[in-house]
Parts: sequence; structure tokens; C-alpha cells
Amino acid sequence: MYESFFGFERPPFNNTPDTSFYFPSERHNEALAQLLYTVTARKGFAVLTGEIGSGKTTLCRSMLKQMDEDTVCALITNPRLTGIQLLYSVAREFHLDVDQVHRVAILDAINEFLIEMLAQDKNVILIIDEAQNLPLSTLEEVRLISNLETETEKLIQILLLGQPELRRKLEHPSLLQLRQRIAMRFHLTALDQDEMLQYIQHRMRIAGPHHRVRFSSRALAMIYRYSGGVPRLVNLLCDRVLITAFTMETNKVAANVVLTAIREIEGPDWNFKRAAAEEKEAKTRKSFLRLPFFASKTR
Repeated sequence: MYESFFGFERPPFNNTPDTSFYFPSERHNEALAQLLYTVTARKGFAVLTGEIGSGKTTLCRSMLKQMDEDTVCALITNPRLTGIQLLYSVAREFHLDVDQVHRVAILDAINEFLIEMLAQDKNVILIIDEAQNLPLSTLEEVRLISNLETETEKLIQILLLGQPELRRKLEHPSLLQLRQRIAMRFHLTALDQDEMLQYIQHRMRIAGPHHRVRFSSRALAMIYRYSGGVPRLVNLLCDRVLITAFTMETNKVAANVVLTAIREIEGPDWNFKRAAAEEKEAKTRKSFLRLPFFASKTR
């Protein structure tokens, strides 16, 4: 829509896990290095957490792009499954013919497949996205899959991707055996303001090295204040900002352009003060709901 006006070859702020836009922040590079080591050294279990939109999926796909042809990968994107449903989905992802939808039969089929892959010197990876939604009982099934190993080799590398709730869920007493198998944990944080500026410049440079967009310092500060440095929110707002600037026929993004774009997303009456008050109220309400309820005693 606005690409030719600004000199882009493609949209710079699409909210898709396009690895060509991977931004090598210090935290993202550290997470990528740890993931690569855990998987290639066949350490078995890794957990990557982060807020919604922090870049977990893009980072994971960047890791997979660096895997060689001897890597076999399965991806589960619907974690709201019972234990047996998860095992069946894993078997299907590995293209296994399972005649009986039975826990032992499926585990046997997966085990035979993994032994065959080991004989061919192939590294098998299972990635479960949105893993914070896995029921505790299903997480126990994940542990059973991770039990598939020889005396010297982990037969499968399992990567759980999830929001911060996943970290809290893994602390449940019933998951002690699972926790003991986790070789790597990493939590992705949001970008700081300088990183966000570099992130925006990086994406625009990838989309069109000779683009004609200029952001004022006040506009960038407003984008950071709204997004908190979360990449998905930065993309959402910057895409709307460029549409707004395009309709105004200007290649200079000032604070008023950003405010107009935010109100197109949030509504015409939106402002930072009201948003801060609503956020504070929501946090207070959440904290109140966590308090134990004590009924009044009567005699």
C-alpha cells in the first residue's frame, strides 16, 4: 500500500515470523546461541519463554535455518491437548503410522522411529509452541517422550516455547522429574529504547535500503512508551504509522503522526494518561483477586 511511496521493496513491519528480519539484539543472540548449543549437543530439553510478541517464534525459526540436512523437526502449535492427543500429534508430525491410539503403542512407535534416526545419525527436534497452555498431565507425557534415550544419547531434543506462565507452571511439585531434565532455560525480555531504535532501522533497511522515512526523536519516544519495546507491538504501531504518514503524504514521522496512528488502533479518545490509569486499575484488580477470601464470622 505505502511501499512505493516510501521506497520499500516489501512491507517492513509485517507481524509474521520472517527470519530475514531477525534482529540480533544481545538477548536474542544469546538465546539463539544457547538454543543452538542445546540442540546440536543433544542435551535433550530446553525452555524458551518471553512475553507475547517478544520474538520467540522468529528466534526458533532462525535456529532451524542453521540446522543441517540431518535434522528432523516436528512442530506442535496446538498445545491444548490431552496426553494421548499430544503423543498422537507427535507421531503424525513424524509421519508415523499408528494403528492403535494407545499410549504404549504410540510411545513404542516413536521410540522405534527415534532409534532408526539415531542409526542414520539424524538429530530429532520436537518444538511445542504456546506451551504455557499445556495441562500438567500433558506435560507429564512430554517427560515420557524425553525419557526415550540410550545410555549415551538423547534420542530427541524437546523445545518448549511459551509465555511467562510456563515458567510458573514448570515449578509445580508434580513436575519435579521434568524440571530435572531441562538443560537450558532462557527468558526473552523486551527491547530497551536504544535497541528499539536499532530494530526499527534494521527492519526498514532490510525492506528497502534506500527508503525515505524519517522518524523524529519525539515520535520514537512515543512509540517506545506505547510498545514497551515489545517487537510485535512495535511492528503493529509502525505499520499503522507508515499508513498514516502515507495518507498525509509525508515521509517525516512526527509525534502527531504517531498519536494519530495509536488512536486508529486504540480508539479516538485514547491518551497515555488514561491508558496508564486503566493499566494500574487492571493490575490492582488482578492483585485483589489473588488475595484469599475471608468470610465474616458470625456468632
